[in-house]
Amino acid sequence: MFRIIARINKLLLPSLTKKRVDLAKANKFQMILFGWRLYVTKKALD
Repeated sequence: MFRIIARINKLLLPSLTKKRVDLAKANKFQMILFGWRLYVTKKALD
């Protein structure tokens, strides 16, 4: 289930690392996006 969500995230959501976003200066939306992608990736690897 999470592997499918991870693939959808990869296709639809922007990559913060490719945009070189500094997490110390990220706004709330970017932090939520980062947290969501991290959560889904961790669950997909388990």
